[in-house]
Amino acid sequence: MNILLMSIKAGFGHHSTAAAIIDCFEKRGHNCYMLDIFEYISGSLGNFIQDGYLLSTKYLPAAYGKVYDKLSRKDEPYERLSVTSLVSNKITKKLIGCVSDFEPDIIIGTHSYAGVVMSILREKGVVKCPLIGIVTDFTVHPFWESTRLDYYIIPDSLLSHRMNKKGIPSEKLLPFGIPIRREFSEKTDKSEARRLLGLDENKTTLLVMMGSMGYGNISDALLEIDSFDADFQVIVVCGSNNKLLSFVNSHSWQKNVHGFGFVKNVDVMMDASDIIISKPGGLTASEAFAKGLPMIAMNPIPGQEDKNLAFLVNNGAAVAVNSEYTISDALWQLLTEKWRVDLMRESVSHIGKPDATERLYDFIMRLEGAKKNT
Repeated sequence: MNILLMSIKAGFGHHSTAAAIIDCFEKRGHNCYMLDIFEYISGSLGNFIQDGYLLSTKYLPAAYGKVYDKLSRKDEPYERLSVTSLVSNKITKKLIGCVSDFEPDIIIGTHSYAGVVMSILREKGVVKCPLIGIVTDFTVHPFWESTRLDYYIIPDSLLSHRMNKKGIPSEKLLPFGIPIRREFSEKTDKSEARRLLGLDENKTTLLVMMGSMGYGNISDALLEIDSFDADFQVIVVCGSNNKLLSFVNSHSWQKNVHGFGFVKNVDVMMDASDIIISKPGGLTASEAFAKGLPMIAMNPIPGQEDKNLAFLVNNGAAVAVNSEYTISDALWQLLTEKWRVDLMRESVSHIGKPDATERLYDFIMRLEGAKKNT
């Protein structure tokens, strides 16, 4: 089969989800192609979109959040003669040759705007294959209301009502979960994972990670964690935030605090941990929940992560910390009150979908089988 993945580079979650799907299908002998819509049109345009997203979320988060919130309130598709529709049609025309040459048997979009482009491609008669969109956060992004796809993969059935409000019927919704890499669907024994990382094998372990850029005032959070009166060790993933990594490695800690930069073994770190302290990104949460980790959530990016946070807290899988309810408050509850963490683990077991990628693969294989039998 020829599997075409379509997305845009706005953050890393959309491309990471696509990469997990590609890995799953290619291991089984299928041909996959990742099409970054704006990158294909122009490398500089692709970089502009990515840089604009990163800069706006880091330096202008309030403004970004207001724009996102305004767009997300829209439940009706954009009018055909709106600026958004006209621009989308123009962008789609530039992709027709690439899509036609690849001859996809199925197209999967991991960003809502990719879903818009996919819908236009079908409307123009360029493709006739099944179209599947993937919602990569625990909220419904702007633009899904303007898509006309065959199926939508959602993180959990609890999002069905929100999708229905966007005009997407329940029969098109597949609550498989956000596709994640195979490493997050498998588990290493906790003691073995700690041994691999050079940690104390018998000590409660906290994993602190704030995305690849190391968002938020993590230094103050770490100082508060370090001063908490309990015996545990801490893993800190700093990503590309070299300033934070330098602070972690040079500070004199009371506890065993282990700093890492950009790593490729987050799955092992999750296996070694008991609690994750993180931004509530859709992919990070999905990976953590697949590993059975309850989350202490902090520093959400206004927009989709605010909405992720509301979903996760309201459904018992995370606790949110802020100036009124601090990390030490959350740690006290989760480290001293067993019933509290047991409730969270129960919620995590329902929301976590370690088999999401495999379920998507099996569904597509059934689709392909049904097509061949008609």
